[in-house]
Amino acid sequence: MMRRRIRNSLSNSMVAIIAMVIGFIIIFPILFGILGAFKSSAEFSAYPPTLIPKSFTYLENFKEAIAKMPILRYMFNSLVVAGLGTVVRLAFAILAAFVFVFYDFKGKNFFFFLILGTMMLPADTLIVTNYLTVSRLGLIDTHLGMAITSFVGATQMFMLRQNFKTQPKEFREAAAMDGCGDLRFLTSILLPIARPVVMTLFVQSFVTLWNAYLWPLLVTNKNNMRTVQVGITFLTTIEDTNYHLVLAGVTLILIPSFILFVILRRNIVKGMTAGALVG
Repeated sequence: MMRRRIRNSLSNSMVAIIAMVIGFIIIFPILFGILGAFKSSAEFSAYPPTLIPKSFTYLENFKEAIAKMPILRYMFNSLVVAGLGTVVRLAFAILAAFVFVFYDFKGKNFFFFLILGTMMLPADTLIVTNYLTVSRLGLIDTHLGMAITSFVGATQMFMLRQNFKTQPKEFREAAAMDGCGDLRFLTSILLPIARPVVMTLFVQSFVTLWNAYLWPLLVTNKNNMRTVQVGITFLTTIEDTNYHLVLAGVTLILIPSFILFVILRRNIVKGMTAGALVG
């Protein structure tokens, strides 16, 4: 009995150590970037290189980065694109998942697997057709043009369908007997239960769209319509890469994602354990 406890204790300790090492490897680039934002250009060229800056009060990098690019305008553009794309994507995903779980119709499984099949298509293969469509609609240099390609997401629909399937269908039948329609059942009963998963998908989708680079670059020509990821590239020149300015800009654009994570962290943790797959 004592040996088993010792083995379990050693096993748990090893798992904890491995998890801490992996966590440090994952978070180190972010930590290095934030610390590098406070370094002067001379510190970047110093040898041997240092991790900790000499002073955290050195804010010239941030001032110069803000002066070189209209970061507030870029952050506004990214906020509109990420917010609009995330809200519409989740709305479509919630409605589609509800239909696939609580409705029976001909070809239900076929359409579901057809939607899942789109997950295997690399996003780059759709860039040309998407660009031609957006261009013909006259949506170049618009927030809608940058967000429209993200309005439908098979991943979000799949995860919500799997979560909705864990809820007994008797809930819907009982609600119908009390005069509760499908829309009210969805908004008042089903979504509150699935809130952790919905919030987790919201954060995941928002961060993904906030960090998008290629598509916003293709569909914007005006400087005031650029997003933050595209705007960061304006801090570099052919003569100098300006690592200190780039890291300062990256640190600034990390703030919204960090705030969103802090606000919704409890729902994210719950969502990680609430999305178990069912048959």
